Amino acid sequence: MLFADRADAGQRLAEALRPLAKSDPVVLGLPRGGVPVAFRVAAELGAALDVIVVRKLGVPYHPELGFGAIGEGGVRVISEDIVRRGRVSQEDAAEVERAEEAELLRRARAFRGDRPRIPLGGRTVIVVDDGIATGATALAACEVARAQGAARVVLAVPVAPPDAAERLGGQVDELVCLSTPYGFSAVGEWYRDFGQTPDEEVVSLLARAATPLPPPAPAEVSVEAGGVILPGEFTEAEDAGAVVVFAHGSGSSRHSPRNRSVAAALNRAGLGTLLFDLLTPAEEADRANVFDIGTLAGRLVDATQWVQRRAPVPVGVFGASTGAAAALRAAAAVGTAPGAGIGAVVSRGGRPDLAGDCLGDVRAPTLLIVGGADTRVLELNRQAQDRLRCESRLDVVAGATHLFEEPGTLDEVAALARQWFTSHLAAPHD
Repeated sequence: MLFADRADAGQRLAEALRPLAKSDPVVLGLPRGGVPVAFRVAAELGAALDVIVVRKLGVPYHPELGFGAIGEGGVRVISEDIVRRGRVSQEDAAEVERAEEAELLRRARAFRGDRPRIPLGGRTVIVVDDGIATGATALAACEVARAQGAARVVLAVPVAPPDAAERLGGQVDELVCLSTPYGFSAVGEWYRDFGQTPDEEVVSLLARAATPLPPPAPAEVSVEAGGVILPGEFTEAEDAGAVVVFAHGSGSSRHSPRNRSVAAALNRAGLGTLLFDLLTPAEEADRANVFDIGTLAGRLVDATQWVQRRAPVPVGVFGASTGAAAALRAAAAVGTAPGAGIGAVVSRGGRPDLAGDCLGDVRAPTLLIVGGADTRVLELNRQAQDRLRCESRLDVVAGATHLFEEPGTLDEVAALARQWFTSHLAAPHD
């Protein structure tokens, strides 16, 4: 597995860590290279981000051999066995610890500034680095996190040699490692871009995570689609450089609180959004129009082209209920060609079965999200997925009914959609 850069590695790592999002974890990045990876993980999981600063205590005259480690808050982790075998006296140990503590405090202050360290007591902690060579520093960080009160410690890295991964896996509560290649010689060989991470980048990422910018305000727009003018709200894309068009379901509109909640989560991730009405007020009066999938799909096609004329970026579609069928039919009609097609589709409690024979023509990667308690719709989604010939996945949100009104279920939908769109609509790396 080859990673484009640390942000790409963090994105892929976040997908593997997705089940931990429900435990409200704290993500700790090892400076310096681990912080850009951890930043992306924390953003995708909606988790708090901090830096974990540790200093190895090296045996005098043999400093590469650590007899322990120290962390913030006066935490000390000492291997009495190595102290004994290395014949480290109390005086020598104290001198080494004083020197390393001064450096630890300097680094922590430089990275975090005046912000307090996030308390770890009773929390699930995910310790993240950009890769492991020997694993000594990562293991010390995990031990320090445990000593600081973490209830569960997960070590997450993109790549590590097989022997190190096997050894570390037995010393933490869970190891998540995406790749353990044989012939491993250095972490950097598994990245296209493994440039040095300066202190300034670490400081900037930690500050961004601590005080996230509010999403940009949407602009009121008029979308010409299917020969009519439809009102909408358009939010420009930021870092992610892609826009998601929302196709609401039956009896809903651009004011749908559920769609607006998901759109806000996408905006916080840097994605642009377009929420617009698929029908005019007069058309909505005739209930049959809600199920006219062909008309709805045609207007979606026009809306995606409207977006791409305004901002030439990749476009995805998020569809709910009958809007999901319209999204899939539109995707089948325009393909995935850059500048004209639909790059990804997400369905929330959708009726993809209503897309009919078009399902086999869909090429856009498609995520189907269904509530576990929405049994009839769940079965229809399973049948529809069997007819898809594109990359697809069916995610079931446990305990959720059709409208995802249960606490936390809509947040899970938003997290799944955000990950799918950012993964499949991201601009290719050079």
